[in-house]
Amino acid sequence: MRPYRRSVQYYETDMMGITHHANYIRWMEEARIDFLAQMGYPYRRMEQEGIFSPVRSVSCQYRKPCTFSDEIEIDVSVAAFNGVVLTIRYVMRRDGEILCEGVSEHVFVGRDGRLLRMKRDMPEFCTAIEALAEETRGPDAGATSRRSGGETA
Repeated sequence: MRPYRRSVQYYETDMMGITHHANYIRWMEEARIDFLAQMGYPYRRMEQEGIFSPVRSVSCQYRKPCTFSDEIEIDVSVAAFNGVVLTIRYVMRRDGEILCEGVSEHVFVGRDGRLLRMKRDMPEFCTAIEALAEETRGPDAGATSRRSGGETA
């Protein structure tokens, strides 16, 4: 998968001239949507099929600031997936230097707001996500995901 790239906009900076911390989370969302599209599952298509993916949790570790016009590259990878919860990892860099690392967790729900079991409801999506998780974490990815207490349905 190719990294997501963007330029820091002036309006995203604060009075100190650095990017306001909330923008990193917005960029994570942009990168996640791009990641899904690269996988062949644009979020718009998922919504049209009645599948929504709300955020369950999000966290960031800020390492270094960035400023207006910096070119940011965001690597996105699957940290874990158990069929119900998808954990995505983000690494934001400027010229190879890590600026921020983040993680977001997402669940999948139908139009009625009820949790979906993606292995049953969208098996081809699960196969693609699991392959990416395996690629990122190595051959024990599935076992590690199951040991984390997540459901494997």
